[in-house]
Amino acid sequence: MSEAIDTARQPEAEAILSPRALDFVAGLQREFGRRRSGLLAERVARQRRFDAGELPDFLPERPEVSDPAWRVSPPPPDLTDRRVEITGPVDRKMMLGALNSPARGFMADFEDSCSPTWENIVAGQVNVRDAIRGTLSLERDGRRVELAERTATLLVRPRGWHLPERHFRVDGEPVSASLFDFGMTVFHGAREALERGSGPYFYLPKLENHLEARLWNDVFCAAEAALGISGGSIRATVLIETLPAAFEMEEILYELREHSAGLNAGRWDYIFSVAKKLRSRPEFVLPDRSEVGMTAPFMRAYTELLVATCHRRGAHAMGGMAAFVPSRRHPEVTARALEKVAEDKRREAADGFDGTWVAHPDLIETATRAFDQVLGERPNQIERLREDVRVSAADLLAVDRTGGGVSSEGLRTNVRVGLQYLEAWLSGTGAVAIDHLMEDAATAEISRAQLWQWVRHAARLDGGEPVTHERVRAEVEDALHALRREFAPDWDRRRFDEARKLFEDVAVSEDFAEFLTLPAYGLLD
Repeated sequence: MSEAIDTARQPEAEAILSPRALDFVAGLQREFGRRRSGLLAERVARQRRFDAGELPDFLPERPEVSDPAWRVSPPPPDLTDRRVEITGPVDRKMMLGALNSPARGFMADFEDSCSPTWENIVAGQVNVRDAIRGTLSLERDGRRVELAERTATLLVRPRGWHLPERHFRVDGEPVSASLFDFGMTVFHGAREALERGSGPYFYLPKLENHLEARLWNDVFCAAEAALGISGGSIRATVLIETLPAAFEMEEILYELREHSAGLNAGRWDYIFSVAKKLRSRPEFVLPDRSEVGMTAPFMRAYTELLVATCHRRGAHAMGGMAAFVPSRRHPEVTARALEKVAEDKRREAADGFDGTWVAHPDLIETATRAFDQVLGERPNQIERLREDVRVSAADLLAVDRTGGGVSSEGLRTNVRVGLQYLEAWLSGTGAVAIDHLMEDAATAEISRAQLWQWVRHAARLDGGEPVTHERVRAEVEDALHALRREFAPDWDRRRFDEARKLFEDVAVSEDFAEFLTLPAYGLLD
């Protein structure tokens, strides 16, 4: 028997956590949990090989994958034009704003921008169910906010394969958070979405190889059979946001070809993955995060390969996140940032991407304009094959050609972002505006991974001083003093003491924690 070991305190939790829904998720866990565990063990083994000197490389050619004839299934009508998608957590207010925005799609995120408290997860499932049914609404400032007649297409990002959901156990073990988020979403919404002319659409995070994609495909097939919906109804866009996955993009599309909705260039997690996977090698030390732009040679190789791979197989290529948060109080900052966003989106459209991501509604117009100039009335540019692209393994690993350096300001920024974000995450908020940027778990991971790299390899700051444990801890002290002044009125209610300990554990400890959200999860209420 499956057993829910905790209950949520939302009024509608009982409807979401119904016996039939829990049994559906339990069935997925029993069928696929062991394979998931085996794939996670292989991640650990492969990391050991990277630490010993192995580098990622393309797979030996498989005839069925290299066959030029195969294509992914054509997109359904509401996933044909995806020129701008907005992303955000599964908070009810944010979902209403995003769905009612002019974006073509909205990715409701249970992962990097969601602090996975049990209340957040269950409330998020209620919100997703209501969005699919068209009943999502909110009383705000004395008025009722409802879904507009035309809304953005809903896509859902479940948590990654590595994460557990400890509030629901199956046969004594925590269920996979991926299977919980996916299972609840399709159980409560797949048939309803199809009946309304849409479908159960997903983004799949942090895959590291095609075998993990194959597992997802088998989960989709099992769910479709159990729910009695047509094969291929479930569609998924895979985020290419780990270094190993960049070497297996075609294989990933092949495994999901009936269910594929394309690939996305998950730029922030990708930068983190480069630092994490190659952490033991001094030649792969990254400069300041601000120096690692999309024109860096290793980033450009990754994005151009993604476009060429997708279009060769008839799939959408989705661009990366614009994380800037406009500010009406600082119009000059906003003006400069919007020009940078426009430049970034123009480059993506010119390179062949079919759409892109933004984190704030005020960026939709800028991003849409950039893609309109290239696409015109066309829904996408999948027909543009980019046969000029030639990317080698060395190109994907050319971190040493990035330029830039490690600065005192970059060190301070990483410490401040890491501390402030972790405190918010521990308090139940998974997406936080810091210094006009929307920070989430991915950007916090970059911050702590860079610090770990810099300490491990004694990187030198712009003044020649090496980055040491002591210097990082001194910056932590300075950052906390500044944050205490900033949050003085409610400092005692904040969780900065816990955030500090956690941050130091994942940023300057001897061992590298694979994901900061794993030790952090145990501190959530």
